[in-house]
Amino acid sequence: MTVIGLGLMGRALASAFLRAGHPTTVWNRTPAKAGPLLAEGARPAVTVGEALRASPLTIICVTDYQAVYDLFGASDTELDGRTLINLTSGDSAQARDAARWAERRGARYLDGAVMAVPPAIGTAEAVILHSGPRPDFEAHESTLDALGTVTYLGADHGLASLYDVAGLAMMWSVLNGWLQGTALLGTAGVDAVTFAPFARQIAAVVAEWLPGYAEQIDKGSFPAEVSALETDVRAMDHLIEESEAVGVNAELPRLIKAMAGRSIAAGHGGEQYPVLIEEFRTPRD
Repeated sequence: MTVIGLGLMGRALASAFLRAGHPTTVWNRTPAKAGPLLAEGARPAVTVGEALRASPLTIICVTDYQAVYDLFGASDTELDGRTLINLTSGDSAQARDAARWAERRGARYLDGAVMAVPPAIGTAEAVILHSGPRPDFEAHESTLDALGTVTYLGADHGLASLYDVAGLAMMWSVLNGWLQGTALLGTAGVDAVTFAPFARQIAAVVAEWLPGYAEQIDKGSFPAEVSALETDVRAMDHLIEESEAVGVNAELPRLIKAMAGRSIAAGHGGEQYPVLIEEFRTPRD
């Protein structure tokens, strides 16, 4: 096992492999960052080429995709026959480009995304996403299990990046809704700690709606089984009015209402909330 890139995440990845008993070679542009890992039993590599030759499997976790190209452009970095798993953050187009680049160099390539903070690496809470050829993933799955909950998404190398940003969209949306509610209740002296359990309960209830709503989206049919969008808009008005009345920022609910208003104007007022998928699919300036 080789790990290239020893920032906070790279060090966490290497440490997890070492704890699981995997011989691990490490390389970083600043060698001093390898110090704690060497104390855990890691083997240092002087060059990127030496690091690659130490193992048939290399995990890459560096600043960006350009850094990957810069590092592996050296004359001694022979990639033929090696498997690269790139956990560097980037977008889906970059992931697909990197896969083509690696293939031209004779390497097997998986792109990935880490859905966790460094301290969680090596626990079940750390979700590590992988996309690319299934045989290349399965060949190393037992080793990768040392990192946490390892998930294979499909052959398209861009899927890991897309899942990553989709997860971020979910995360920020949930947090922003909670912050809006916290700000509202704060005007009545209710603190965030008091509101949090109720907010968590609401989030759990809404999460239960997702499978049924997903079926509507995939079928392209949105019968109002629970509530029609035109009814939801009246509740949005209430949220906006209450926010403004107590002096809380109403930008977020106004944005949501604007999207719903466009959908209603297009004739979807009698359909259920997931019909807004068409608004999310339509880019706007």
